[in-house]
Amino acid sequence: MYWLRYLLKEPFNALRTSTNREFMGLLLKYGNSRRHTRTQVEFGNSKLTVPDTMSFLWQHKEIFADEFYFFESKNPEPVIFDCGANVGMSVLYFKKLFPKSHITAFEAEPEIAALLRDNLRNNNINDVTIIDKAVWMNDEGIWFGSESADSSSIYSSAEKKKIASIRLRDFLLAEKRIDFLKIDIEGAEKEVLNDCRDALSHVQNLFVEFHSYIGNPQGLAEIIRIFEENNFRYYIDTNQHRLKPFTNYRYRGNDVMDLQLNIFGWRE
Repeated sequence: MYWLRYLLKEPFNALRTSTNREFMGLLLKYGNSRRHTRTQVEFGNSKLTVPDTMSFLWQHKEIFADEFYFFESKNPEPVIFDCGANVGMSVLYFKKLFPKSHITAFEAEPEIAALLRDNLRNNNINDVTIIDKAVWMNDEGIWFGSESADSSSIYSSAEKKKIASIRLRDFLLAEKRIDFLKIDIEGAEKEVLNDCRDALSHVQNLFVEFHSYIGNPQGLAEIIRIFEENNFRYYIDTNQHRLKPFTNYRYRGNDVMDLQLNIFGWRE
């Protein structure tokens, strides 16, 4: 059982805080559920429909237990761009952190975007702008592999279809200040950030989940260069420890990725 392996591996973290204890409870409740099956889940005062319980569990751990997206702001109504909002876990967290925040949530996968709308409505969150299009470097559409969980991407091995897109740069420049920009768009971050590299000066906090797909250029150096050009201090979380990395180069046994990093940028 996965929950038991986690408890044995991280006994202190598993029970350290109320949200870590909540995560353990969710592991016990949903950890052995069938993968890639639409499921109703509950935590705290929230109820959601998710397409995959393991993806939900890891989102809860990163977002609520580990608080990857925690930030401080003197503005009680911060502007937040959530690129890759998935089924709404990050939006729920932002609204818990700043109830009056102005959030624009972008989600490319049509089925997931529909769940995002339903989940927010069912949790009485009605003041979020939802853009059900892919975040990209133009508004001409993009070929996209749909996997109906949290791994749909331009690099997916699934059959691709063309979906609508927006140019993130245009949305960024339409705001005077963006307090938090989250970019978790499954590999498209390299092209998008390069297009936005001169449109980030008013972004206060920047989170990027970096993905490196096997057989494609990695491009990490260019991402870091964009952070530095825009005067962000940054921290990189690898969240992995590999044995024999010269031969074991796949990310957590992933068949398509060889690296995934969380990059946090902020202004001093």
